[in-house]
Amino acid sequence: MINSLRQLLFAAFVASMSGAAHAGAPSDTVTVSIFRGAMVHFHADSSAKYLAPGPSVEDNGRVTRSEAALPELPGPCRIRALLTLHPIPKDDRNVHDRWDRAGNIRLAMEGAPDLEVVRFMTSYGGRTDHEVDVSDLAPLLRGRRTIRAFVDTWVSPGWRVDLSLRYEPDSTYDAPVWAKPVFYADSFNRKENEGGVEVPLEVPPGLARVVLRYFSTGHCTDGKDEDEFVSKANVISVDGIVVARFHPWRNDCRRFRERNPYCARWSDGSWSSDYSRSGWCPGSEVLPTEFDLTDHLTPGAHTIRIAIEDIRPADAEGQFGYWRVSAGLVGWDRRPGLWRN
Repeated sequence: MINSLRQLLFAAFVASMSGAAHAGAPSDTVTVSIFRGAMVHFHADSSAKYLAPGPSVEDNGRVTRSEAALPELPGPCRIRALLTLHPIPKDDRNVHDRWDRAGNIRLAMEGAPDLEVVRFMTSYGGRTDHEVDVSDLAPLLRGRRTIRAFVDTWVSPGWRVDLSLRYEPDSTYDAPVWAKPVFYADSFNRKENEGGVEVPLEVPPGLARVVLRYFSTGHCTDGKDEDEFVSKANVISVDGIVVARFHPWRNDCRRFRERNPYCARWSDGSWSSDYSRSGWCPGSEVLPTEFDLTDHLTPGAHTIRIAIEDIRPADAEGQFGYWRVSAGLVGWDRRPGLWRN
């Protein structure tokens, strides 16, 4: 009897503490559907055909765009992007686009570069499902937003895209208070970007921590060597001081082989999907590399410089290496582990 009473009192105590921890926060998860079966394709000789319905299609069909009303939740929450990429069947044995393609989900930002939310690489012709934590972009994943879905396909039809954002209350999450896009480029190449690019920016007062979220993957127009299979140094500077120098690289691509039903097997027994690459694998999402720049990005005006060394120049046939690069900043009003009273 006494033990039962103790158990009841303990259960009541746990419940009261749980209620206090979540006071003022919504108890239910909110999921917002943004794309459902959205077509991404390419039709080079008749772009007007796809643009005619309105602003929902861009870049000859390779970008689909949607207006979304994202929730304004009062408490901290985890935000997860739920993404599915569907190849489109051609017949019982084939799909229309059986190649690995770069793609992303990004926010359109008025007067600023697009902000990349999720980067992915399609598989060699297989369906893939992705769940990516994008909570650090919470300051911008609210209110009325324009969201773009892009796949670098060159066939029509290409792929279908499903995308939802799931908002889950989490009182333990240290939510940022500020986010800002810095740079976006689908083709950071030697001809246009030799020597790097410089971006001026303004850091607001009141931030105790500032982190750079940096996406960078190497590619080439003909699928040979540089810069897809030979990585190059990515160099990031703030106000003329180098703050990061690294080589994006993935050597775990073999574990995604089952997602790539149409990849080629070569005479030596290797599979196309298995090869290590400059920061990416077919059929996988690409997570940003994060750099804590708190000591460099104090409140006020600064310049960030992004450079990639020794990008393969164009050859006699016009083939060249290039990088897909984007960057954004996220800020907190306190250091990790310091909580508001």
